[in-house]
Amino acid sequence: MTEKIREYKMNGSLIIGVDAGYGNYKTARRVFPTAISASEKPPVLAKDYIEMDGKYYIIGEGHKGFVADKVTDDDNYVLTMAAVVKELEARGYTDTRNNVRVHLAVGLPLKWVQAQREEFEAYMLKNRNVKVGYKQRMYELEITGCTVMPQCYSAVAENLKDFKGMNLVVDIGNGTMNLMYLNNGRAMESRSWTEKLGVFQCEINIRNKVRDNTGNELMREVIDNFLRTGETDIVEPYASLMKEAAMEYADIVFQKLYDYEYNEQMMKLHFIGGGTRIIEAYGSYNKDRVFFNHDIRANAKGYEYYCYMILRHEQGKRAM
Repeated sequence: MTEKIREYKMNGSLIIGVDAGYGNYKTARRVFPTAISASEKPPVLAKDYIEMDGKYYIIGEGHKGFVADKVTDDDNYVLTMAAVVKELEARGYTDTRNNVRVHLAVGLPLKWVQAQREEFEAYMLKNRNVKVGYKQRMYELEITGCTVMPQCYSAVAENLKDFKGMNLVVDIGNGTMNLMYLNNGRAMESRSWTEKLGVFQCEINIRNKVRDNTGNELMREVIDNFLRTGETDIVEPYASLMKEAAMEYADIVFQKLYDYEYNEQMMKLHFIGGGTRIIEAYGSYNKDRVFFNHDIRANAKGYEYYCYMILRHEQGKRAM
């Protein structure tokens, strides 16, 4: 059954959510690796690329390392524009004769939003009119605005009424882990945190354990596949070493939750984000009290809904 995803508009602009992860970029309908390489000429073999400002950007090649401040280079901007045109193509916007008005709905880690919001918004709005070539079409984008929202909270914003009693929501991405307590669906500002304990830490654990025990290096693609599915088909001792490292990472995650007063008898625990597979497969927990949302596009979808609600509220205040 095909999932029906709503489309939000405000003042003639499409609201497009882009979750700029350290491992993958996500929109409501698309996911692609946070990796990019530039070329002055069209690529010969690669098929997933965009054309912008006279350059060709191959998506999914290379590897972008963890950067806490996303405005320090142009890669995140280019990847965001790539995400926008990929989402437009997925929505069926193939007639590019007219400008497409877009309001960007983007996010930052839960506790970094307040400090970085203004700078990140300015970074996203540095070009109000952008031309992006994708799949032999030239999209002319008019960026009409940008709203920066908190990761984790945005992923559950539409369903807060479902969180009865005390709940701990944990969003594990590639670079960061966001924690947020909900009391009967109300977020507790003083009880929310961001830790640099994303899945990338598990990747480091796996690579080091295999290297220390065998002297060999695992291919990044092998590790990525394991982190995405929680399973591997490589031979021993590599398979066992990967699983041992994953269990150690899961133990570290739960210890951090205990540091923030998680108690499985007093609250329910909800995992979202790209790290859910590893925690579900290799963590130690009460299956009746711990829940997993495997939709890695949850934040991107949530950005669109939350942004729409914010803009509608602001419009209502201006009309008063």
